Amino acid sequence: MTDIERRLAKLEASVQHLTDIEDIRALRLRYHECVNANRAADIPDLFTEDAELDFGYLGRTRGRQKITKFFAALPVLLDFVKQFIHNHVVEVDGDRATGVSYLEAKSVSRGKAYLVAGRYDDVCVRTPAGWNPNC
Repeated sequence: MTDIERRLAKLEASVQHLTDIEDIRALRLRYHECVNANRAADIPDLFTEDAELDFGYLGRTRGRQKITKFFAALPVLLDFVKQFIHNHVVEVDGDRATGVSYLEAKSVSRGKAYLVAGRYDDVCVRTPAGWNPNC
């Protein structure tokens, strides 16, 4: 391999790495856009068939079908919600990646306003369709 071929291969790998990071960040943001726009029915499509979801006291579930049921119940729990994501750090290792981000949410449930803070710890996998959380 010539020097120019090595440099080109390194550049291609760097571009792919940066593209992967941005794709994973976009996936996280699509999730919050669905929540903010009250499109809970679109959320399960962001997950793999065998995804695992752990929302602490709100519930834990596994599999896209159960995730669909989980998010179908959200409009019953929340009259209003807007979520904001901060400090999203992504680490890519081949076809797997981890992401950590911090949540600030303003919501109303049964007439009471809440300010919520939390942390998302994601594990994502590259599928033929692109990146999906598998956490």
